Amino acid sequence: MNWIGLYTLLRREVERTLAVAIQTLAAPVVSATLYIFIFGTVLGTKIDDFAGVPYISFVFPGVLMMSVINASFASASSGLYFMRFSRGIEEILVAPLSYFEMLVGFVGSAVARSVIVGVLILIVGFFFGAVTLSNPLGFIFYVVTIASIFAMLGIIVALWAEDFEQLQVLNTFVITPLTYLGGIFYSISFLPDLVATITRLNPFFYFADGIRSTMIGYSESNLMVGVFIILFLLASLALLVTYLFRSGWKIRT
Repeated sequence: MNWIGLYTLLRREVERTLAVAIQTLAAPVVSATLYIFIFGTVLGTKIDDFAGVPYISFVFPGVLMMSVINASFASASSGLYFMRFSRGIEEILVAPLSYFEMLVGFVGSAVARSVIVGVLILIVGFFFGAVTLSNPLGFIFYVVTIASIFAMLGIIVALWAEDFEQLQVLNTFVITPLTYLGGIFYSISFLPDLVATITRLNPFFYFADGIRSTMIGYSESNLMVGVFIILFLLASLALLVTYLFRSGWKIRT
C-alpha cells in the first residue's frame, strides 16, 4: 500500500472540500436545519409521539441520511468529473497508485466530507432535542457504508458524464425520488399494504431504517436484510469501479 500517495490524494480532495466550505458544508447543514425545523418542530408538534419518541426524533435519522448521501455523491462525482476535464486525472494515473488505492482515495475523501456534514447536522439536532444514539457503533457503520456506496456511484457517474447536465441525472431522477419514497418522513405502517410492499423493494428504505434503528432503537424492517443489501452493494460497486479504473474507461480511452 502506497500510504504516502494515498494520504496525498485524500488530503488533496479534503482540502478541495474545505476550500469551498460554504457550498460543501454550510449549504447541506442549512438545508437539513430547515427540514428539521419544518417537519420536526412545526409539523411535529401536531403529530403524536411515534414508536415512543417525538416525531422530530423519528424524522431526524432520515434527514441525516439524506444529507450524507448527497454530500458523498456530490464529492466523488464533482471531484472526478472536473479532474477528468481539467486533465488533472493524468497526474493520478502516472502516480504510483494502484487502482484499489485510487478507489480508496476518492471514496475516503467523499466519506470524510459526509462525516463532517453528519457531525454538523448532529450538533444542530442536539439543539432541537432530536438526537439519541442507542447504538453508536452501528450508527457509524451505517453512515460510513452508505456514504461509501454513494461515493462509488458518484465515481461511476463522473466517468460516464460528458457534461455538467449529465452529472446531475442520477441524483435528480433516481437518488432524490428514491430517498423521499424510502420512508424518511413517515412510517410504512401508515401506507396501504401494496405501497408498503413496494417501499420494501426500495434499498433507500433499508438505509434510513438502519440508521433510525441505531438512533431511536426502532426498526420497521429486517435489519439483517438491510445489512446484506449494503454489503452486497459495497462489494459489487467496489469491483465495478476498480474494473473501470483498470480498463481506463473515459480516463484513458
